[in-house]
Amino acid sequence: MATRPKRAERRTDALSKERIVRAAIQILDADGESALTFRALAARLATGSGAIYWHIANKDDLLAAATDDVIARVVTDVPSGAGPQEAVRAIALGIFDAIDAHPWVGHQLSRMPWLAAMPQIFEGIGGQLQALGVSEDAWFDSASALVNYILGVAGQNAANSRAHAHGTDRTAFLGAVADQWTRLDPARYPFVHRVAGQLADHDDREQFLAGIDLILAGLRTATPVPDASGGDGA
Repeated sequence: MATRPKRAERRTDALSKERIVRAAIQILDADGESALTFRALAARLATGSGAIYWHIANKDDLLAAATDDVIARVVTDVPSGAGPQEAVRAIALGIFDAIDAHPWVGHQLSRMPWLAAMPQIFEGIGGQLQALGVSEDAWFDSASALVNYILGVAGQNAANSRAHAHGTDRTAFLGAVADQWTRLDPARYPFVHRVAGQLADHDDREQFLAGIDLILAGLRTATPVPDASGGDGA
């Protein structure tokens, strides 16, 4: 009696949008946006391009989904019981580190600011404003100031990292820039001369958080938190 050929074993890791997005992130992190093609993605996932198109319409949608995935994990990673200032700092630093680790995320947020990732960022940051005592009519401006600062500084930091060859000694590089500053005309650049030493040994993440704290302090000053008696805290 002839034996029937064995049927191919069914894959247990069925293709899903989540798997596609995670594979896209791996390609983006390793080789950048130019390397992300549906052909490369299909090869990594051992499937056909048609199966990917069933879940993702085009490359822009794929980049948007990858950006949303990275940001979603950041804005929800807030320590339990954190106060509003600590929550804002945690979200801000998470975004800063995420863009540093995934520079393409910053590019996507600036190129397509209507991404679903942007409402997630605004919700994570803006959701803390009431607890900080910011009046409702100032919520949008306050959240915008924080978000613009976060994305601007994080994007610039990532761009600076990409601009220098891998293995560049950061301390030596900044020291050389500080030396250039000190050689400028002190009569024309008195402030630059005074802070040149701080440039040489500053920590990017600490300086970033210092900016967040300055903005939060300004928001509290502009909108005093009412005291327990119902006054304005003055």
